Amino acid sequence: MKIVIFGLTISSSWGNGHATLWRGLCKHLARLGHSVVFYERDVPYYAATRDMFELPGGRLQLYLSWSDIEDRARADVADADAAIVTSYCPDAIAATDLILQGGHALPVFYDLDTPITMAKLKAGQPVSYIGASGLRDFKLVLSFTGGPQISGEFRQRLGAQKVRPLYGHVDGDVHHPAAPQPHYRAALSYLGTYSEDRQRALEDLFVAPARKRQDLRFLIGGAQYPDSFPWSPNVFFVRHLPPAEHPPFFASSRLTLNVTRFAMREMGWCPSGRLFEAAACGVPLISDAWAGIDEFLTPGDEMLLGHGTEDVLAALDMNDSELQRMARRARERVLTQHSSERRARELVVLLEQAARRDIDQSMTVEA
Repeated sequence: MKIVIFGLTISSSWGNGHATLWRGLCKHLARLGHSVVFYERDVPYYAATRDMFELPGGRLQLYLSWSDIEDRARADVADADAAIVTSYCPDAIAATDLILQGGHALPVFYDLDTPITMAKLKAGQPVSYIGASGLRDFKLVLSFTGGPQISGEFRQRLGAQKVRPLYGHVDGDVHHPAAPQPHYRAALSYLGTYSEDRQRALEDLFVAPARKRQDLRFLIGGAQYPDSFPWSPNVFFVRHLPPAEHPPFFASSRLTLNVTRFAMREMGWCPSGRLFEAAACGVPLISDAWAGIDEFLTPGDEMLLGHGTEDVLAALDMNDSELQRMARRARERVLTQHSSERRARELVVLLEQAARRDIDQSMTVEA
């Protein structure tokens, strides 16, 4: 298949969770014999931190304005099998119109930010990447979030026809066990972009344990942390890390923390990419709790749950052999069930099923 994607970014992993996911997915789509064209608006804050310049097995199409590439995008969509518009694509409305006017490529919407989308809709706020007609004209809607209610939410609020989850994943070629590095050494680490709606949980599960264990070294890696963050003398900071640095960062930690954004935690069934990345790197993992987490990793066997400060302190007191056994089981589970290759194959099946369904419906109408 030829797949055209109109997304937020694949070229820069700075301050967003989209790029790493798309890189793994596109790479494995190419290995399966499919071609991908990724359209990304060339904005200054991603251009300044760009860490990928070509799309192996496909084409990265950067552009300054929609009018500059509209004709080329139309030509790409005209001979594509599927065209995907994603959440937070800055030209999502224009791309949607172009895809629907083309009439050939299977129109697909992929919401990589489902909890944020739903929270805005419930609050009566506009969603910049969804037009006035909602999602009713897309033949397939993919959601980063699953669970028992998500299909109904998309149908009732946005008129979606067919909704399927396409969860996060990890590229085992990029995220894998690595040699520890002294400058990343930590008893507990946390890797993630700063987010106000994660702050309370981060203070309970990271800041408070650090204050209680001044004898241990704690490390945060990420972007956009404000000066007002409640630092303490034993909490160290590494500014934004590109994906290539994730394995040594994780490998240098005795334990790493996953904290989910509030809207994701409230909705459930929404594993962050960091959860799978840490597991693939073979580091023992403790995560905040949310509905559905046990469908991805088993608490107490493959990971630990942190409901509060005392849970993290107890985890820090566990012996190394027990933590490492847990990490090995998590790595095996993630590489088997949550790899980028697995998700690429799932995406292909979903696209083929939706295309067959569309053809069957067309034949029925003609008859």
